[in-house]
Amino acid sequence: MTTRRIFFKTAAAGLAAAAAITLAPGFAGTASASDGKDIRPFRVEVSDAQLDDLRARIKATRWPDRETVQDSTQGVQLATVQSLASYWANGYDWRKVEARLNALPQYVTNIDGVDIHFIHVRSKHKNALPLIVTHGWPGSVIEQLKIIDPLVNPTAHGGKAEDAFDVVIPSLPGHGYSGKPTETGWGPDRTARAWGELMTRLGYKQYAAQGGDWGAIVTDLMAVQAQPGLIGIHTNMAGAVPPDIDKALWAGNALPAGLTAEEKRATDQLTFVYDHVGYARLMASRPQTLTGLTDSPVGLAAFLLDHDVPSQELIARVFAGKTEGLTRDDVLDNITLYWLTNTAVSASRFYWENKHPFFAAKGVKIPAAVSVFPDELYQAPKSWAQKAYPNLVYYNKLDKGGHFAAWEQPELFTQEVRAGFRPLRK
Repeated sequence: MTTRRIFFKTAAAGLAAAAAITLAPGFAGTASASDGKDIRPFRVEVSDAQLDDLRARIKATRWPDRETVQDSTQGVQLATVQSLASYWANGYDWRKVEARLNALPQYVTNIDGVDIHFIHVRSKHKNALPLIVTHGWPGSVIEQLKIIDPLVNPTAHGGKAEDAFDVVIPSLPGHGYSGKPTETGWGPDRTARAWGELMTRLGYKQYAAQGGDWGAIVTDLMAVQAQPGLIGIHTNMAGAVPPDIDKALWAGNALPAGLTAEEKRATDQLTFVYDHVGYARLMASRPQTLTGLTDSPVGLAAFLLDHDVPSQELIARVFAGKTEGLTRDDVLDNITLYWLTNTAVSASRFYWENKHPFFAAKGVKIPAAVSVFPDELYQAPKSWAQKAYPNLVYYNKLDKGGHFAAWEQPELFTQEVRAGFRPLRK
């Protein structure tokens, strides 16, 4: 099996029966396990002992030698990780983000045997459009915290009342405060069906969906599955690569003739992605091998930082003291969530379960909106987006922002979501 095929590995096991769940000890509050369809309030509760243990482990880190190059071609640079660790152990305050989370309405409900955690904020404005927003890896609901109020309360953020949304932000199975499947079968397809059930359970007869990274794939699949009530989608990581080009890239074969300059640039970007994302190849083939990430917080941090070059470079600048779209606290809020929930391995299994290439067109027929950020893994050409999403209602290329667009550029991202769904409002 080629490394590219390992990256997009097909899980051997089929969909399993309803899976049991396990929750990391110590963080759960009012929610409890249930086999019914009830929706239970949830609070984040982390003990002082857990935070003391985290700081002690950071301070006890055994460090590797410094890289032998002057850049990040060997991975996340030692100086970046040591700066992160120093702030994490001596200056970072988890209680701030815990308070932010607990200020929001959070819930848990059992779907197909797994407890699904989600944030659900309703707008005060009439005719708000229900919207389910899905995060990716190495992200969490932390990614979307900055966009909640602008979407729910647009008039307080330069928008109009008619642009309002009711916002639902679930944690992927095995991620964050959702349950950890203990049997195979919980990949993007099953998650897409679970999200449809979640929106139905919340009483929404019509709604829209948005996603990036894994969220983009789950969102595309919700559309392909024709989930009841789903009227349209928005993606900031378009699944738009034509099948013939996708097959050629997978096999390393010659590309079709006649590509435009924009299309050729996209294929070059994809070739780099397929050849340089070792984290994805490992998680898609051997997720359980990542046991060390559950024992070393600094090891976990380094692994989570090494996602894509622009994001890694941005984070390196942040921990070198520069001001960027993310702050040191932003980065550590997300990493700390992974540590406290002990989800490094359970989240990795989502790659093992995946049956779909990340970027290929999947057959979406319903209305779709596409936003292309310049530092995304690849920039989907409009020509490809029009073929992949034949009911394309909105397409825009932006001048700033990367893979974690909602997290890095929340104002631009919010504007894109509003614009993308405006054609679908009645």
